[in-house]
Amino acid sequence: MPRQITAFSNPLVKQARGLRDKKERRREGMFLAEGLRILTEARDAGFLPVRVFFAAGQRHPLLDRLVVETEAAGGDVIETTADILQKISGKENPQVVMGLYSAFDTDLAKLDRTGADLWFVAQALRDPGNLGTMLRTGDAVGAGGLILVDECVDPFSVEAVRASMGALFTQRIAAAGWADFITWLRSGPGELVGTSLNTDQDYQVARYGKPCFIFVGNEAQGLPKDYAQACDALVKIPMFGKADSLNAAVAAAVMAYEVVNQWRR
Repeated sequence: MPRQITAFSNPLVKQARGLRDKKERRREGMFLAEGLRILTEARDAGFLPVRVFFAAGQRHPLLDRLVVETEAAGGDVIETTADILQKISGKENPQVVMGLYSAFDTDLAKLDRTGADLWFVAQALRDPGNLGTMLRTGDAVGAGGLILVDECVDPFSVEAVRASMGALFTQRIAAAGWADFITWLRSGPGELVGTSLNTDQDYQVARYGKPCFIFVGNEAQGLPKDYAQACDALVKIPMFGKADSLNAAVAAAVMAYEVVNQWRR
């Protein structure tokens, strides 16, 4: 049975609230996800929370099932107030359900590249919305996941988890420095395809092998020159208006659907 917590000073409330901070996420080895939809997506992908908070008086078949399965797996279920949920989330209108999850292993060496034909690679990505959108796109096209190169935004931040709309739980995530990434990539099959404005090769003219690693750079800087030179192919998405480039996540999506559509044909 769920237990009740109504005190702001409760240590479990303080722990959950602290997970909005990257240092606390690393120290605790957990991250926070908000909303019944995302928690249900996680459960369907085989991930149950360590702890669930939900607002008193809430009843929904999906919530009931989540509560039962979380408790059966040894997790903790807590019924609390809307004010405490607001304190945890930091938002004026918080979701009525929140879950704490054990952090994922992001060791690149443990990533199985044979698990999918398509992967995303992002270098120095800064925006959590872009990261979440790339995960959602990866799920949509059947990609294996996202590899973060160099210092990127934390994929387990509340904002990135929210933007992924549950795809965080269906896509593998790995992180590595550039030297470690390129060494890993060249140790097995894989074609690294970079997006760049400094090439004449149209993205629809190029032909893509399997597995294909779509490589996008930092939102403001693009790919560093030496990183671009290490790619097997550099392709350009033509721009017909005044903008000189697409948003990083949008560019990744355009590329992904071109690659997949070529394979479908």
